[in-house]
Amino acid sequence: MNDIQKPQSQQSVIANIAMFALLVLGCVWIVLRGEAGLGYNWQWYRVPDFFYRVIDGEVIWGPLIFGLIVTLEITSISLILTVILGLVVALLRLSDSLSGRWLARGYLEAIRNTPLLVQLYLFYFVLSPIFGLDRYWTAVLTLAIFEGAFAAEIFRAGILAVPKGQWEASASLGLSRFDCYRDVVLPQAIRLILPPLTGQGISLIKHSSIVSVIAVFDLFTEARNLVSDTFMSFEVYFTVGAMYLALIIPLSILVSVIEHRMRAK
Repeated sequence: MNDIQKPQSQQSVIANIAMFALLVLGCVWIVLRGEAGLGYNWQWYRVPDFFYRVIDGEVIWGPLIFGLIVTLEITSISLILTVILGLVVALLRLSDSLSGRWLARGYLEAIRNTPLLVQLYLFYFVLSPIFGLDRYWTAVLTLAIFEGAFAAEIFRAGILAVPKGQWEASASLGLSRFDCYRDVVLPQAIRLILPPLTGQGISLIKHSSIVSVIAVFDLFTEARNLVSDTFMSFEVYFTVGAMYLALIIPLSILVSVIEHRMRAK
């Protein structure tokens, strides 16, 4: 049986590689046809200077590298805050406190039903002057609050998926609600929460580009500045798109692997 499955698995891998190769060739053909139709003067030879230059034997990092570092910093900090906020809001929604449930519900409805761009402008022009936040931390908190609303529902769904018998067994052992969550419920729920939560991290990377509207020097802001200086719109935006893909594709593969292992278990 295993000998039959192995050739089938190999054929599936070969088919996927062939489809990917055809897709890449199709994209290249579309770009070449577009180039012929536009009469655009491509200047790809200048793109490496946007990453680094060597001057007098010293490596000088380019604007795209600095922008990538800022994007990774914003994404990492926002993701940590997203997880913390999502867990707290989920626990409030599941608590016995009426005020806690209403507070969590009001937060979810307000954040999930308004655009991220509107929230970013609201935080930047209204709340950041009140609390003395600079544009960097305004961007981080806005992303965390926005993504936290979606992460809260992921946590809540994972917690509710734990069988009711686990709660009853914890109560029969005399565990407090805190101990029940910590020792029984959350360790089981995390297996269900992890795949969609990783997907939320992918969404966070893509949404981080919106912070360019308040002049945070992330990857997309550096790209816009380069386009303004060099008028190389296609080269710069294609390169930045490839950089975002390089960040997102490994995470997408990780999500698929996690989901496959969860289904197997």
